[in-house]
Order: sequence, then C-alpha cells, then structure tokens
Amino acid sequence: MTEEKNEVIFDDDKISKSEEFVNPDELYQELIQCVQKYHPSDDISMIEKAYKVASEAHKNQFRKSGEPYIIHPLNVAIILADLKLDKETIVAGILHDVVEDTVMTEDDLRREFGDDVALLVDGVTKLEKIPLSGNGEQSDAKLEMQAENLRKMFLAMAKDIRVIMIKLADRLHNMRTLKYKTPESQQRIAKETLEIYCPIAQRLGISKLKIELDDLSLKYLEPDIYYDLVDKIAVRKSVREKYIQGIVDEVSEHIKNAGIDAKVDGRVKHFFSIYKKMKNQHKTLDQIYDLFAVRIIVETVKDCYAALGVIHEMYKPIPGRFKDYIAMPKANMYQSLHTTLIGSNGQPFEIQIRTFEMHRVAEYGIAAHWKYKEASDGKKPEVQEEEKLVWLRQILEWQRDMSDNKEFMNLLKNDLDLFSDSVYCFTPTGDVKNLPAGSTPIDFAYSIHSAVGNKMVGARVNGKLVTIDYKINNGDRIEIITSQNSKGPSRDWLNVVKSTQAKNKINQWFKKELKEDNILKDFGIMIEPVFFPQISVEENLKLYLKIHKKEQYQDNIEKILKLVGLWEAKDRKPIDFSFGMKQRTALALALVTEPQFVLLDEPFVGLDPIGVKNLLEILKIMWPGKAVKIFLYYISFPS
Repeated sequence: MTEEKNEVIFDDDKISKSEEFVNPDELYQELIQCVQKYHPSDDISMIEKAYKVASEAHKNQFRKSGEPYIIHPLNVAIILADLKLDKETIVAGILHDVVEDTVMTEDDLRREFGDDVALLVDGVTKLEKIPLSGNGEQSDAKLEMQAENLRKMFLAMAKDIRVIMIKLADRLHNMRTLKYKTPESQQRIAKETLEIYCPIAQRLGISKLKIELDDLSLKYLEPDIYYDLVDKIAVRKSVREKYIQGIVDEVSEHIKNAGIDAKVDGRVKHFFSIYKKMKNQHKTLDQIYDLFAVRIIVETVKDCYAALGVIHEMYKPIPGRFKDYIAMPKANMYQSLHTTLIGSNGQPFEIQIRTFEMHRVAEYGIAAHWKYKEASDGKKPEVQEEEKLVWLRQILEWQRDMSDNKEFMNLLKNDLDLFSDSVYCFTPTGDVKNLPAGSTPIDFAYSIHSAVGNKMVGARVNGKLVTIDYKINNGDRIEIITSQNSKGPSRDWLNVVKSTQAKNKINQWFKKELKEDNILKDFGIMIEPVFFPQISVEENLKLYLKIHKKEQYQDNIEKILKLVGLWEAKDRKPIDFSFGMKQRTALALALVTEPQFVLLDEPFVGLDPIGVKNLLEILKIMWPGKAVKIFLYYISFPS
C-alpha cells in the first residue's frame, strides 16, 4: 500500500460545492470532469444531450438570485456525480425540472433518453411542491396534502431509490442558496429539511449529504447558535489542530510499528453534531471535550480489531463507550468500531476504526451500490440491496394499514427521528434484534411478529422474569411468554412502547376490535359484557333495551325468555347460573330485538340443548319471514 501523509482534515465528508454566479458552460465542464474521475466509459454523449435540452428548456428562466435557472440542475448533477452515481441518474438530475417547469413532456423524455431516465424524472416530478412540514397548528387540508406527498415520496423510493437521491441533491442545492428566500420561507424549508430530508439521508447512510443538510438547517433555524458555534470553534482552531495532529502522529506510529497498513486522520465534528451534544447533555461548548474524532482506515476486518488492541494499549478506554458496529451494523449499513479514550493530557477523544469498503459505505450509503461498475461483458451487474431497505418496506406497510394521515405523519416522524439511538438484543436462538433505545419486551415481541405481541403475557430477560416495562439493555437475551388465553394488548402498552412498529401494531389491533364491536352494536348484539351477572335475567333484558334505545321491543321479553327456557328463572341472577343457562341468557339478549345476524358461541352446539336446529325454530317463531345469518363466534361469559 502506498504510504499517505496522515493529517487533520477539516470540513471532510462534504459534497463538493461550486461557486455562485458561475458561467453554465464552466459548470458543465466541472460536471464532466467529476464524472470522468470515476466512470469507466468515455462516452458523455447522453449527458451532453441532456445539458443542451435543459439549457433550451430553461433559457428564459431565472432563479431568485438572478442566475440563469440552468445553474440549479447543473449543480444537482454535480452533487450526484460527487456521490459517484450512474449516468442515468446524472442525466435525470439535469432534466429533473424540465417536465414540471417547461413544455417538454414525459413522452419526449422517454423518446430522447430512454425509459430509465424518464421514470426517474417522473418520480421526482410527482413529488409535488407541497410543504412536508409547517409551523404551528396545521389545517386538516394541509395535513392531508403533506401526508399524501410523503406517501408519494416513499412509493417513488420503493420503485427506484435513485429518485430520492435526486430529490436530496435538489434539496441540498436549494439549501445552499436559501439566503435569497424570505425569512419565513427559510424557516419553513429548513424545518422541513431537518424533519424529513436529513433523517432520510441518515437512513440511506449518505453522510456526505446528511452532514451539510444538518448544518445548513441549523444555520437558518437557530442562526444565533450557529454563528456563535462557528466563531467559538474558529477561535481555538490552531490549538485544536495542533492537538489532534499530535494524536494522529502518535497513533500512526504505533499502528505502523504493529505491522498494520492504515490511513489515519483526525476531524472536527460538524456543527449540528456539536449542537445536538450540547442540547442533549445540557452543556456549553467549553464543557464538550470530544469535539473531534480520529479515524483509522485499514484493509481488512481482522486489521480493525488488531488496530483496536493497539489503541487500547496506548490509551485508557472509557468504560461503556465502546461500540462494535462491525459485528452489529446500524440499520443504514454503517459499520465501524467506536471507542472513546483518555488522551495523555486527560482530555477524552473518540477513535473510529473501519475498512476502506466500510468507509465508502459510511460516506455514500445506499449510493455506494449504484456506483457504475462494468462487468466483463459490458453489462451493468444487478445490485441486490433489498435487505438494506427494511425500514422503507415497513413505511410502505404502514401506508397500507393507515387511513389516518395525522397518525401516519406522527409515526413517520418518530421512526425517522434522527436523535434516537439503538439497542441490540438477542432472541433465544441467538438472532440479533435492533430496537430504539428505551425499548421494552413489548417492542421486542412485536418485532418478532404481531401475533407474538398480541398474545404476550410476560417476558424473561437473561433467564429472569421481568415486568413488561423493563428497559432493554445492549446484549440482553429476551424470551417472550405467550398464552392463547390472552385477551390481547392493553391500551396502557401505548404509553410504554418505544418503537413505531409496536405502536402501529397495537393500534391496528384495537382498530380491528373496535370495528367488530361497532358492527355488533349496529345490529343490537352486545358481546362484552354479554350480560350483567349481578342483576336478574329480566332486568338484564330491560337494561339492554334501554342502553341501546330500543325500548319498543319491551313486549318481546316474555316471549323470548319462554322460547329459550328461562321464563321460570327470569328473577334469578346469571352469576348463579350454569354455563348452559348463561348461554341462553346471551341468546335472549341477541334475539329480543330484530337481528340481522346471530353470533353463535361455538360451545352452544355441543353443551346446550339449544343447538343450531333449535335456534332456527326459535328464529322462525320469534321473527317469522326474517332471513337471519348465523355465525360461529367465541364468547367469554362474565363470571
């Protein structure tokens, strides 16, 4: 391996940024140079054609800054090229506004550039310019539009993830030029970026985009805090640079002496990361010591752990601050070893150790898998990254399950919440489950299957029984205790669970139960409680009719009680009845009013003289000429 100078890097991981008010032709040349650095093909004809088409389509349009509009799509394309994406994505980036803002149609695009480009442009175009978030209370109509636009976005992402990459690049350039907007627009767009686009970039693992979107959002949402951070960090920049460089040199020497080929660099954490740390830990900048991290990049996984051994021999590690994201990667594919150490002067600092491939994925995320690779036969190999987008499939599942847009928006923002950390735990068979920090055994149960969660009655953690609100710790081994006699989840669970998936599944269960209850109430059949055990049978029927405002059926009470054989027992309380007589009481309640159908408890047929045949006779006498459907249903009687 060629030896490289190990150094301190500032503003690393950022997407390359073009100067403002640059001639479009110069920008185009910058784009071509960027593409040719990584793309194996010299054929740029499709990109050139796209530039000419977009230039013509946008020739009389200008941005708020006064620049020709073509500057924007060119910058979007440069951002996509910096992510090393394929030519089709770059061409779609250049053309992403032509259908929306000009006379060019989707058919024109398909004819000129093929299906792939047309589908990408169509996917971006369909994400209408409706705000995805707003300030304060919002009208139902606006909430509907926001939710609908988010649904469109995730459906478009599911069809082709490159659609959201173009949208993210589009948003990044718009954020860079946000100073030309009104203060109100700046706040709205920055809030939308922080709530929706930054977390999506995080979930896709594209740190190169996320870091700058974070910082730009902070700049417009909290300008005083942002510029105060910039000033204070700049004041001690030279002192900090010197300190980090000392650690980098020291680490490099020890790693080299251990026979490990590595690239070592130091970096200052970005502004939003520091702001988040100050806010979460309630500290001032002077109290935050780990403002920087040292990164060691090696060739193999084996070298990662070897380097970790060298580092822990050099510096004292802080207990509880080691994280192995190589053995247990984050949901966004991120892999690295993190350890926090005490420097020779007593100041803590963080070291991250990863391979070059892990570093590429950390910077480019899902985009790393669209980097143009040409197989020996000249064809682009298929990229199978389905398992990397489990969270996206989960969001699509919620879309199918939910009709309530407000609930969908809340669940989505909770799930995308970029402040949430993860906890890793194990199933009894050793499978790893990744849950939000603060999760309970209920969250774990629903992560296995909704049926496990709905039937859960208890849990064991590391072999010991725990309460259902127990907070899961890293490394816990969870075993869920279920019972077929469980009546389902409790509404109190919604206040305990942490994961969006669990909340959604619990809500779905109650919606289903409520729907069934409503059907029964509509037809005058009450299932739970079927009757009140402490009052007489006759009083039960009278109360039932009163509750359901059907007193006009009072005259039916004597008739139905005689038909089911309870007239002699009308003054007795069901609490004293045998199981069979309790069944007859429930049946009397079901048939005293004119029913559309009867839910017949399954044990009726075998345990009571009133079987299906007798029931049909009762219905003919009670409601002659009436068609009544009979369904088997399990009823639990109150004791």
